[in-house]
Amino acid sequence: MPTNMEDLWKQIQPRCLEAFGESTYQNWIAPLRIKDFLTGRLVIAAPSRFVRDWVQKNCMQKILNLLQQHDKAILALDFIVEAPSLTPEPAKENVSRETFPEDSNLIFEEGLEDVSSRLEPRYTFEDFVVGKPNELAHAAARRVAEEESVTFNPLFLYGGVGLGKTHLMHAIAWHIRKNHPQRKVIYLSAEKFMYLFIRALRFKNVMAFKEQFRSVDVLMIDDFQFISGKDSTQEEFFHTFNALVDQNRQIIISADKSPSDLEGLEERMRSRLGWGLVADIHPTTYELRLGILQSKAEQLEKPIPSRVLEFLAHKITSNVRELEGALNRIIAHSMLVGREISLESTTEVLRDVLRANDRRVTVEDIQKRVSEHFNIRLTDMHSPKRLRSVARPRQIAMYLAKQLTSYSLPDIGRKFGGRDHTTVMHAVKKIEELQQNDTSLAEDLDLLKRMLQQGS
Repeated sequence: MPTNMEDLWKQIQPRCLEAFGESTYQNWIAPLRIKDFLTGRLVIAAPSRFVRDWVQKNCMQKILNLLQQHDKAILALDFIVEAPSLTPEPAKENVSRETFPEDSNLIFEEGLEDVSSRLEPRYTFEDFVVGKPNELAHAAARRVAEEESVTFNPLFLYGGVGLGKTHLMHAIAWHIRKNHPQRKVIYLSAEKFMYLFIRALRFKNVMAFKEQFRSVDVLMIDDFQFISGKDSTQEEFFHTFNALVDQNRQIIISADKSPSDLEGLEERMRSRLGWGLVADIHPTTYELRLGILQSKAEQLEKPIPSRVLEFLAHKITSNVRELEGALNRIIAHSMLVGREISLESTTEVLRDVLRANDRRVTVEDIQKRVSEHFNIRLTDMHSPKRLRSVARPRQIAMYLAKQLTSYSLPDIGRKFGGRDHTTVMHAVKKIEELQQNDTSLAEDLDLLKRMLQQGS
């Protein structure tokens, strides 16, 4: 990376402080670091996914504008997650093979780093609780892991945050490495794939990159939505995909949306992602949440009253990650203060979590609030009417449902009279475009969001 990019980053820091304010700058901008620069794209490393996502949503365009005032060669920003090293080492052009574990089962080309991400030991099939919302995804993952021949190619798993996609991805990798150790497996996030590709371009090592990824038996890409809109990375993955399919090698992908709903994808890429089996993971049911809590409690060997588990399963409905976090929290509290776990202590310890879940917005809440705001009947949200006075509020409700809930586009469409996901996608894009030039609409949206989130 040119030194001037690092210098430029230092130069604009005072401007960032002025533009964003002391608090925002210290919390969100200061932790960022320049990582790479290639063909007009500046790669910026964030210390966590949370910081990356927040900066991308709230600060990216302003940062880009500040950079472009000094250097017009910077055309776009790419954010990656990279935890800061506690003991930084000097950069090395060549990394020895002995640096990496012997049992990694990875192809290694000299001069390239180990590409596979670490697997979480507790993310196995044995620890995955199966219920109606995830039974198809689980069965498909099992089949792919157990069969040496390619059954579904690709296997595409999708669903909201914290519903078990990553768990299934890790479980597949663990199963293959245990039962078929001769098969070469690479598991990594889409953002790491992109970053490795950028590095290969920069160091003129593209052929080694291609050979590495096209010589594996199983390629697993998590959070595929990250490369939406990244044209060069998409192009390379497209060719990698075709090469592996032609060789009858297995591809497994996870994302937060189905291939048809992923924005910023070329049509040919979207088409290929839908070739195999697309399996969605629905939001959890009460029965599944209770089963997960019971399984987790057994693993921890901690006696927890059944009424507490039932209470948690009823109250925390967002995702499995938050559910398990709540359980860990009440167990830790009990161990640290020496107090028995009870319904009373649970409500006390989880006061903030329970309050947040009580305020969770539903599609029905949105439909009711928007209908009242625009003085139309609630039934108009589900009706086929196309009058502008009805259609526009309905589009606004669809847009808010996409913004404020974890529902997929098809799920939202079903709640609006069984409409197709493309109708919802069109509504979201339409409202996004209109609010750019219509201050009145932007104010309405802001007001509706605040009222819904505050429950007023």
